[in-house]
Amino acid sequence: MSNASILGIAALVAATTAFAAHAADRRYPLADVVKIEITEPSIRSAWENKNFLDCDDVVLTEEDVRHALRHMRKVSEKSYFDEYAERTGCLGGARVTFKNGKAIAIGIEPTGRINTFELNAKLKPTPGPETYYECDPCRARKMELLKDALNRADERRLKKLEAEGKIPPGEAERRLKTLRASR
Repeated sequence: MSNASILGIAALVAATTAFAAHAADRRYPLADVVKIEITEPSIRSAWENKNFLDCDDVVLTEEDVRHALRHMRKVSEKSYFDEYAERTGCLGGARVTFKNGKAIAIGIEPTGRINTFELNAKLKPTPGPETYYECDPCRARKMELLKDALNRADERRLKKLEAEGKIPPGEAERRLKTLRASR
């Protein structure tokens, strides 16, 4: 066997291992979803910062849940609650039922932070721990959809600063155009 063949096989094994390590959680296969019920389309937390994003501008959809189940990657609790983790203070919640009767509650932030816990037959949380995920494709997708909401938040913030005299008249409109162009 030539060196090129050995390197090719090694590269294939490494790529397969890397893909398997980044595969979605197999406990919640999208193909087995029977029902998705949005229980809380938009919730605000103590982290909400209306200057960044108003939670009323963020609504969880069934497609968001499907996208999350397809792309979410498990992370440690420590990583999920890291003080430097990106947060918007907004969250949407859903209940997902699978073919095998398993049901989960899932909370999804626009930043791609996700937490889940399993539910029993009475739709009450089971004694098991919550599981934490991140979903970079979810963040990219949702933030793309939220550009308009972010623009509205910027407009509110800049108009307020202009009304308070903290920036010169007309400056809010100029900064808003710059911000929109940068997105």
